[in-house]
Amino acid sequence: MTKYIFVTGGVVSSLGKGISASSIGKLLTARGLRVAMLKCDPYINVDPGTMNPFQHGEVFVTEDGAETDLDLGHYERFLNAEMRQVNNFTAGKVYETVISRERKGDFLGGTVQVIPHITDEIKSRFRAVSKDVDIAIVEIGGTVGDIESLPFLEAARQMGLEGGRDNVLYVHVTLIPFIKASEELKTKPTQHSVGKLREIGINPDIIICRSEKVLNADIKAKISLFCNVPKESVIEAHDAFSIYEVPLMLHKQGLDDQIIMLLRLRTHSKDLESWTAMVERLRQPKREVSIALAGKYTDYKDAYKSVSEALVHAGIAHSARVHVRYVETTDHDLEAQLADVGGILVPGGFGDRGIEGKIEVVRLAREGRIPYFGLCLGMQVAVIEFARNVLKLADAHSTEFDAHSRYPVIDLLPEQKTVKDKGATMRLGTYECAIKKGSLAHKAYGSAAVKERHRHRYEVNNKFRKLLEDSGLCVAGTYAAKNLVEIIELRDHPWFLAVQFHPEFKSRPEAPHPLFRDFVAAALARTASQAHAR
Repeated sequence: MTKYIFVTGGVVSSLGKGISASSIGKLLTARGLRVAMLKCDPYINVDPGTMNPFQHGEVFVTEDGAETDLDLGHYERFLNAEMRQVNNFTAGKVYETVISRERKGDFLGGTVQVIPHITDEIKSRFRAVSKDVDIAIVEIGGTVGDIESLPFLEAARQMGLEGGRDNVLYVHVTLIPFIKASEELKTKPTQHSVGKLREIGINPDIIICRSEKVLNADIKAKISLFCNVPKESVIEAHDAFSIYEVPLMLHKQGLDDQIIMLLRLRTHSKDLESWTAMVERLRQPKREVSIALAGKYTDYKDAYKSVSEALVHAGIAHSARVHVRYVETTDHDLEAQLADVGGILVPGGFGDRGIEGKIEVVRLAREGRIPYFGLCLGMQVAVIEFARNVLKLADAHSTEFDAHSRYPVIDLLPEQKTVKDKGATMRLGTYECAIKKGSLAHKAYGSAAVKERHRHRYEVNNKFRKLLEDSGLCVAGTYAAKNLVEIIELRDHPWFLAVQFHPEFKSRPEAPHPLFRDFVAAALARTASQAHAR
């Protein structure tokens, strides 16, 4: 029988429920248990695909093409496992399903209500992810007290009633704020949060306390007393050097032992040696390098979460610390901001704000012979820049930004031109890419064919392809089924590579993505050369 761990959050949002859930999953898989992960998002959007990154952070894409919450990226990176559509759902999906069934007459004329119809649908999705695993870890988005999350919490409560206390466990992630004026850690917000959770009918078994400072024994005893949990079940999660330290921090306090005991599980001995060694390499780098991440959502770092983490992974592979310099492409001093970096990365994005700045960044990388890595839109602006400044097609552009461009080097496929709905209608999920031998991409992958994840609507216009290639742009990867450009490189450049897909989604701390690995290697080589020249 599958056992369940429900992870809830209190006091404020963005506490790190996803990191806590991922860390629990890592600790349990390290003990030989089969673990499934699930993220529930209480908002009414059917998926996050049409949401602004400033509000929600990046949209993570799974192998099967689901546009999901960014926490699924953490799940994949910590557990080294692939998530699917079943691993994330929203309140919008739940209500859409229930209303559709009501329209078909499935409820036999009965009144459709939140309880039991909405909660039953939520529970069915809990169970759908838990087939053939020992433990399903369910992270419930939002904060306890939010009206949107009430049906999810009620469904979690019912699971405990139906499954029994040996089969369902509740972990509450909360905040212990530090008040600088009095130099005190305050437990009252946690007490209120747990009280609100108990009003709903859920008594937390374990409390993970996020804080800036280390919690002393008195603070833990107070939380234990007022929140009705044993002292050993009060786990601190103070600010860490890296998110990859968190599983080790929680393990040191016996969190996995508590879970094993409370759920009456039998497990293998712990195996965290590889993870510990990876964290140690991260903590003690031998070199450093700065990478410019040039985008337009730079005020909200979660918008590029998978990209920044993939750069960290690549740094680990080279025993190097990667400093990510976020460069806003609407700024006017781009050349000065990029003068001393080891490499430049332009990530994906939508909309025309900052586009001319991104094109200028590509020009600076190409002419300055700075290692360049373009992702999705980062490839498209590289093609536009090449067409404008090498082919001298001054009006070259993408029809996404200029529908009447004389030289639409980036354009929609015919089937995309008739699409009206925005949600889930892009080229999504995994597609195969055939790689040209002798290219930088082939050297990185060591293979002539790979599969990568996509999330985009526009493509390189094949009408201009021969002209581009004849002028020095190398098409190093293609989607053969439709002859679409997937990877471009530049001849006579130290390292210039751009891809139509999103390799960042497949990078892992213990298995960095080959393209990120080689990009960081090129950036390190440039940094070393600059240091030698000085």
